[in-house]
Amino acid sequence: MQIEIKIDPAYPEPKVIVWTASMTEEVEQVVSQLKGESVQILTGSREGWFEVLPPDQIIRIYAAGGKIYAVTEQGEYLLRLRLYELEKRLDPQRFIRISHSEIVNLDHVKGFDLNLAGTICIRLKGGNVTYVSRRYMSKIKQILGV
Repeated sequence: MQIEIKIDPAYPEPKVIVWTASMTEEVEQVVSQLKGESVQILTGSREGWFEVLPPDQIIRIYAAGGKIYAVTEQGEYLLRLRLYELEKRLDPQRFIRISHSEIVNLDHVKGFDLNLAGTICIRLKGGNVTYVSRRYMSKIKQILGV
């Protein structure tokens, strides 16, 4: 992405113009950041109680059995949102989609293991392990600079 800033006293209020060939995910993220759209509060239920889940405490979010779960150090919580909705709400600099059914928080990643079979294994700080699906390999490799 190219960024250009021009200082001109004729503009007392900042004006942003985005020139692009098509509306991409990257452009949508820039627009939402410029609009000041903040991360919305997430709530999850466990044992009949709804609790506020601060995004920085979420280790991973995954789908299983038609339901969506958020994993924190305190345990697993059932969420009412779909993964694509969560992707839009969460900070794309911290949360990445690694498969059709999982999103991980990069702040809770201990390391990435690129083995000879061509898969990427993600080791989380809590000792859990998960894998990147083929569909998301190039995106993860781009993030890692591989």
